[in-house]
Amino acid sequence: MEPIRIALIGVGNCASSLVQGIHYYRTDPDAKAGLMHATIGGYGPDDIQVVAAFDIDRRKVGLDVAEAVFAKPNCTTAFAAELPRSGVNVCMGRVLDGFPAHMRDYPEDVACQPADRAEPEASEVMRVLRETRTEVVLNYLPVGSEHATHFYADCALRAGAAFVNNIPVFLASDPHWARRFRERNLPLIGDDIKSQVGATMVHRALADLFRQRGAKLERTYQLNTGGNTDFLNMLDRSRLRSKKTSKTEAVQAVAGVRLADEHIHVGPSDWVPWQKDNKVCFIRMEGRLFGDVPVSLELRLSVEDSPNSAGVAIDAIRCAKLALERGEGGVLTGPSAYFCKHPPRQYTDHDARRLLETFIGAELDDAAEE
Repeated sequence: MEPIRIALIGVGNCASSLVQGIHYYRTDPDAKAGLMHATIGGYGPDDIQVVAAFDIDRRKVGLDVAEAVFAKPNCTTAFAAELPRSGVNVCMGRVLDGFPAHMRDYPEDVACQPADRAEPEASEVMRVLRETRTEVVLNYLPVGSEHATHFYADCALRAGAAFVNNIPVFLASDPHWARRFRERNLPLIGDDIKSQVGATMVHRALADLFRQRGAKLERTYQLNTGGNTDFLNMLDRSRLRSKKTSKTEAVQAVAGVRLADEHIHVGPSDWVPWQKDNKVCFIRMEGRLFGDVPVSLELRLSVEDSPNSAGVAIDAIRCAKLALERGEGGVLTGPSAYFCKHPPRQYTDHDARRLLETFIGAELDDAAEE
């Protein structure tokens, strides 16, 4: 079986965890911990191959991908540190709005340092994608990189590759982009990847629990802190509009009765440098039970942010490949609903999982679900 050929747009912490994970599961094919699906369409995690990568940081451009994933300012856990050379060097990418100006005010060991190199035209990016026979492009640009995301999505379309949109710039949920991928018969998964067991997933599960058990949810918040470059990037609040929308709608969609804007707050809160890639989430929920008796719930969640994301991305890649083999283009409904916070249509996680398993062709274990 030929490997699934992927291109990385951004070689940050999330890309690092994905690349490490591919090697980790290749080294130990019997390892199942951390996988939602051991195989999808006959493909295991080890059947994925990075064939192209783009970044703008001077410490990564020109390096082999196996070295670049550990270069500063990356700070995620190195759980597969002995990576063999990939033979793929990181190409200089387009900056556009992918670099917020405020990062220049921070030390280089925590902030991106743009390379002093010529940026590629779209024709050069497409040439790389075509020559490497890239099948699936993964968007790992910083939050708020709207123009840069559109640039690479257009390159993927014109080069004939599927696109997995891991960030909260709306493509799959934008009718214009959804139509373009459908017309080219290329798969699109998005928008804004969920984590395996992350802040939004836990918040959704609790909101759904309130709804299912007849409790009235009146107010809720989700506050997140972290020390990676993603959180540093989001100190520029102007870049957070789509992120807050994505995370908030993911919770509102399962709350049963929509909360007024002043009664729900979901979003990143601050950058704490010593946390590095660890994200700490605080959730509070207030509501009413039987007899209008009040109830409140508080939860603290601590997770390594990037491996948490990679555990979902590794499935999204294989679903995109499966769609390519079937000749299925446009937004992939089941994968987008289950893997992403802001798909074109929201479903409960129970229903989204059923849609995903139907797409994959797997039988759902109802007993296990209960």
